[in-house]
Amino acid sequence: MTVRLRAHHLLCMLTYVGKGYSHAFVENYEVIAARLSAGEEIELVAGPDDICGPLTADPGAHCHGTSVIERDRAAADAVARLIGSPLPPGARIAPSAALLARLRKTFATGEIRSACSGCEWSELCDSVADGGYLSVRVAP
Repeated sequence: MTVRLRAHHLLCMLTYVGKGYSHAFVENYEVIAARLSAGEEIELVAGPDDICGPLTADPGAHCHGTSVIERDRAAADAVARLIGSPLPPGARIAPSAALLARLRKTFATGEIRSACSGCEWSELCDSVADGGYLSVRVAP
């Protein structure tokens, strides 16, 4: 199986610590975090993904918004530059410990955070990164 993720969730998964939009959202994300921690492959998708699942029934949910699509583009570009490979929808990535460490290092320095501009979770993510990613749910 694969975990279907939109590009900006490649960044979100780095600092996920069990907080989210709703109880259902967090429960779903916990399952996905466990799958990613077990090394399940990631398939990039355009639009709502496995993490967005509990929110997609609401047509006004931000996961359908233009700003989130732009966030996906910025994240895909930043991560693609880092790994030296394009990341279009359909690309597959193995969430290895080495890749996660590299992503977290560049996330902490801000190198791959252009997609995070204006995100309501930025302060939490800053705190998690500054604290050394101690409580993250996707295994380091």
